[in-house]
Amino acid sequence: MAAAVAVITQEGCVCGGDVTYDGRSLIIKGERRILFSGSIHYPRSTPEMWGSLIGKAKEGGLDVIQTYVFWNLHEPQPGQYNFSGRYDLVKFIKEIQAQGLYACLRIGPFIESEWTYGGFPFWLHDVPDIVYRSDNEPFKFYMQNFTTKIVNMMKSEGLYASQGGPIILSQIENEYQNIEAAFHEKGPAYVRWAAKMAVELQTGVPWVMCKQTDAPDPVINTCNGMRCGQTFGGPNSPNKPSLWTENWTSFYQVYGGEPYIRSAEDIAFHVALFIARNGSYVNYYMYHGGTNFGRTSSAYVITSYYDQAPLDEYGLLRQPKWGHLKSLHAAIKSCSTTLLQGMPTNFSLGQLQEAYVFREETEGRCVAFLINNDERNNATVQFQNASHELMPKSISILPDCEKVIFNTATVNTNYTKRIIRTTEIFDSMERWQGYTDVIPNYENTSLHSDTLLEHMNVTKDVSDYLWYTLRFQPNISCAEPILVAESKGHATHAFVNNIYIGNAHGSHDTKQFIMQSPVVLSNEINNISLLGVMVGLPDSGAFLERRFSGLTRVEIQCSKNEFYNFTNYAWGYQVGLFGEKLQIYREENIHMVEWSKANTSLNQPLTWYKTFFDAPIGNDPVALNLSSMGKGEAWINGQSIGRYWVSFLTSKREPSQIMYHVPRSFFKTSENLLVLLEEAGGNPLHISLNIISLSTLPKHIHYYHLLQ
Repeated sequence: MAAAVAVITQEGCVCGGDVTYDGRSLIIKGERRILFSGSIHYPRSTPEMWGSLIGKAKEGGLDVIQTYVFWNLHEPQPGQYNFSGRYDLVKFIKEIQAQGLYACLRIGPFIESEWTYGGFPFWLHDVPDIVYRSDNEPFKFYMQNFTTKIVNMMKSEGLYASQGGPIILSQIENEYQNIEAAFHEKGPAYVRWAAKMAVELQTGVPWVMCKQTDAPDPVINTCNGMRCGQTFGGPNSPNKPSLWTENWTSFYQVYGGEPYIRSAEDIAFHVALFIARNGSYVNYYMYHGGTNFGRTSSAYVITSYYDQAPLDEYGLLRQPKWGHLKSLHAAIKSCSTTLLQGMPTNFSLGQLQEAYVFREETEGRCVAFLINNDERNNATVQFQNASHELMPKSISILPDCEKVIFNTATVNTNYTKRIIRTTEIFDSMERWQGYTDVIPNYENTSLHSDTLLEHMNVTKDVSDYLWYTLRFQPNISCAEPILVAESKGHATHAFVNNIYIGNAHGSHDTKQFIMQSPVVLSNEINNISLLGVMVGLPDSGAFLERRFSGLTRVEIQCSKNEFYNFTNYAWGYQVGLFGEKLQIYREENIHMVEWSKANTSLNQPLTWYKTFFDAPIGNDPVALNLSSMGKGEAWINGQSIGRYWVSFLTSKREPSQIMYHVPRSFFKTSENLLVLLEEAGGNPLHISLNIISLSTLPKHIHYYHLLQ
């Protein structure tokens, strides 16, 4: 079917099969629509959860489910594709369709999304002469190839609305204008190419570019942010509707960072304001955040993702956020015809008060939004010969210009509190076995270089870990030696002659750090083994392919201003840990190393722990409490539930995350294998298995910082 979206009619309606648009809204099956959408990312949950998540979104008044497409999951090697299990994009879209909702497919294929490497597969890095996200032929070749692959897959399953399917929008690129200027003339040229390439794929539905004011016709430029009713400059053509592709319901959290709490009232205020100012599509990012399983989160981002969304990490209702927004959706939909067909006007009701009114003169219908922008004080305003009391920072919706049916600051939904019930504590030493990983020395390595190599280019993202090893014999007397290691990675562990001497790490906002540890040197040959660690790859910024991580300087300093500089020296490298290479977190491989009774009192670094347990009874969500551990990764029956970094404390001296979601589908009925890789200590005897549920609080309890 030809891509009719490329044709603008004289009436300003861009036609494309069953989905068109004009300057007011998307038009589906010939009708203008105000649409509420929610981001749910299929790999951040499980297929067993998808139906419930989508059903709760529908019950919450959503019309659309929006998702990114994750290139690095689907094409881990060039031409090798994976669409199984949690990566089954077609199954996810069909579940959306089965529940009678629409879909917005954000192909990207750059997505950012706090996803490792912004969703790019790392093999792109090794394509000769490539420059990501620029008018660069090697990059454009692979981007077009993957985009075409996804579009053709959707077409073959009949999933575009033009074929009778649920997909009503697609997105190409992602917030590119943030970095466009860095590419000079190749930036705008790339934007034009990307838009043309996408439109020529002839999906029969519109394409969008978010945060891209120069999006070429017929691609729609959209807004991302928390306050698009205030910040969005509007579509770049009067023939395009005002769409909000990311309304951030919270914000992502990093290790060492606190959760960002955004109230239901604030979200509702800005949604109502956007609709009042002619907006017609609002997507909540995220509606369900989910879990960054395995090694999928980007640099320093915790495993839990947008837990403060209307559906929390476990898929439970986050109240009052979910219920308050449901009421808002119902209020707006009750008068959507007049909003879409009526003539809009805006006028002042006071110094900080205003009204947006939509009138259908022929039908005599009228809708009003009465706004109080004063954040501290109530305001009494006169509107149509009636007095209205407006709460601070609120919008009242009057579907008939007379009676208020919704106020953004009035929450009528009860709050809920998360209940955590412990079902098992792994406190018996007899249940645990341990294995200490091998510390390689220079002679154990096969990759050698006379300089410090860049971490990501060596590991190719097959592991977080890279060993840097050297050997040397002192030729001077070195009193009080101190090992100094400077890094642009995320963490470093140091061993001298197989003895652990310490670690250091950076943070999300500190891109470089220095480790300084006293050491004891032999007069003979000394072996230094430094373990460089990445906690996710970077996910944003221009020239991502040039990014440097890992060690940049290694010295041993002596007390008399003498030192050994090893920056340009004979280094040996090993990618990953020995147990990781053998995949000893899988039951079929645990026999490949010699496990022994775990001795937690030694606080031994680089230790693997394993135990077996039975699944908790019932269907409630399950989480492991890892508050007694340090830093590492955890697996259940061979499936990684993500990285943990409990020892990285916030400014309040608390871990950023201690509860780790274990989807029910990861369990067997009995004899479930739990394996942990602990980098630097931790005590598994205090790990517990927990059931997660909710309790409803009395209506008079209203406070915004309810985290549990």
